[in-house]
Amino acid sequence: MGKVAVITGAGSGIGRSVAIALSQRGYRLVLAGRRIEALKETETLLHGGAEALCVATDVTDSASVNALFGAATARFGRVDLLFNNAGVNAPDVPLDQLADEDWRRVIDTNLTGAFLCLRSAFATMKAQVPQGGRIINNGSISATSPRPNSIAYTASKHAITGMTKSTSLDGRPFDIACCQIDIGNAASAMGSRMAKGVPQANGTLAVEPVMDVAHVGETVAYMDSLPLDANVQFITLMATKMPFVGRG
Repeated sequence: MGKVAVITGAGSGIGRSVAIALSQRGYRLVLAGRRIEALKETETLLHGGAEALCVATDVTDSASVNALFGAATARFGRVDLLFNNAGVNAPDVPLDQLADEDWRRVIDTNLTGAFLCLRSAFATMKAQVPQGGRIINNGSISATSPRPNSIAYTASKHAITGMTKSTSLDGRPFDIACCQIDIGNAASAMGSRMAKGVPQANGTLAVEPVMDVAHVGETVAYMDSLPLDANVQFITLMATKMPFVGRG
């Protein structure tokens, strides 16, 4: 039987690319997201014969997250991988104009939501036999190199890095490996604005190169292909020519 993976934000973009890549490798998948219709669409794109369970989930609600992992274990008996991916962004406005509700929405989803999913995955992996599993958090290169007008998103992703490190340490006694992928300019819904021009550090707007989102799925599959006694702690996957390295 293939390994069991829970993927949040599986209804589109990066989550969908990871679901497709894992389905090609025989994983049994639990697809989580707010819109069941989008999850069902992802299910139709999986490699033939892949077994999948679609669960409408609000990652900001602990009861909804607990129900997700309950459904996963009820169907498949265990969880071997969590791809902790669900995330949102805030409007591109000056820092002093960012509304309270936009700040809270980003932090609630990107940080608290990621924690709730991680906590449930950790508890599941700790209790199951054989014990252990892998948690891959979707961070961002914005955690260390932010764009202008991105304080909420940047703060949430910077915190994800701390959460990854803490979980890596706390998971050691239970064979729970935790790692992080930082993605730059994948051609997804969130990355579509690159073609229209995005703010640069010098105050200009510039069109930026993007990469095929399928590369994200392949990279996550590689990270989880390692045995639990080996871990890609952090990996940066980016469009080669995007303005990130050096002066940009």
